[in-house]
Amino acid sequence: MIQQKLLAGLPREVKVLVGAAFFVAVGFGIVVPAIPLFTKSFGVNNAAVGFIVSSFAIARFCSGLISGRLVDKFGERPVFAFGILMVSFFTLLCAIAHSYSQLVIFRTAGGLGSSMFSVAAGSIIMRSVSDDMRGRAQSIYNGAFLVGGIAGPAIGGILIGISLRAPFFVYSGFLLCAGTVGFLFLSPGKRRSVIEDSNDETMHIAEAIRIAPYRTALMLSFVTSWVLFGLRSSILPLFVTEELHSTASIVGLGFTLTALFQGILLLPAGALSDRRGRRIALLIGTSVVMGGVLILVFALHPWMYLAGMSIMGLGGAFLSTTPANIVGDVIRGKSGQVIALFQMSGDAGMIVGPVTVGFLSDVFSFRTAFMTSAAVFSLAILLAFRLPETRRSHLPGGSSFPTSESSGI
Repeated sequence: MIQQKLLAGLPREVKVLVGAAFFVAVGFGIVVPAIPLFTKSFGVNNAAVGFIVSSFAIARFCSGLISGRLVDKFGERPVFAFGILMVSFFTLLCAIAHSYSQLVIFRTAGGLGSSMFSVAAGSIIMRSVSDDMRGRAQSIYNGAFLVGGIAGPAIGGILIGISLRAPFFVYSGFLLCAGTVGFLFLSPGKRRSVIEDSNDETMHIAEAIRIAPYRTALMLSFVTSWVLFGLRSSILPLFVTEELHSTASIVGLGFTLTALFQGILLLPAGALSDRRGRRIALLIGTSVVMGGVLILVFALHPWMYLAGMSIMGLGGAFLSTTPANIVGDVIRGKSGQVIALFQMSGDAGMIVGPVTVGFLSDVFSFRTAFMTSAAVFSLAILLAFRLPETRRSHLPGGSSFPTSESSGI
């Protein structure tokens, strides 16, 4: 009953994506706490651990525009399903890897498939949902990830106690389920856009880059990925076990709290973005996340780690949807490569962030790495203050978007 009410009025494709996202999220939540610890078991340093996280993002980044072209040419369903099944296969190979070099190769190959299914999913949501429901659709889609992600890290912590390889086997199985759901239930071909623009028109990257809010979304995606994904998925579990002298279970609990608190605010954050506009949602999200990062900088006890993760989850509810909503506001027609470039900016944050913080933690300290991340994230707050509103119903005339000349960005 609650599920039907949440999904009421949304296109069928979004509903299917919600189901597939749940399977992906449970598996991803299970494997995230295990990645740094499993990598460390091969006797490598923190920078090498960071590179494992970055390698996945490097592959996504390098193949992003290709994935966008595949979506424009073949449609979302085949690209989405094949991409997820590809990640499932290479995750299984990660589970049986016997050296660090093998793990790097298999994680990198999995990133190619991840690029395909994430661009396809983004294309479906941005092109099939109208302006007044975009924030809600993004929130529900991301909420499916979070519902699965709440249980995932806790399960992952238990599986780590059994074997560091076990989470990878389980993740591979969940991805297989997600790919099957997408292939069987997504409509064939491309989803017809319900937005006002013509579906036959193609927006090119050069045209999108000239739109100031789109460039802002690219920078926001880079910075937030550095902090919300790159930092958390690389050295943060090591900080808890090595610096705070806590356990892998506490690591998993921190990730669970992040997902839980983000899930609590996700739908209200999407509703606020639709009702009050993108700028106010962005201001709230960036300010709250910065508070969580600063707590991690000064964390001396595990409870401070848990508090920082909880606060970052609250702010993440706004940041997980708003940049994508901005892109959805300004694109038109077939925009697979434009969407791909946006996702590539997030991948770039996951490439640069983990390697940088891993290097800083090796040469200086964990806290130096956290302070650097806080300094980088301060750019997101500045961007939020300078962002012109992009939601069509909030614009004079309802359809024009600021450019470089008019916004000063």
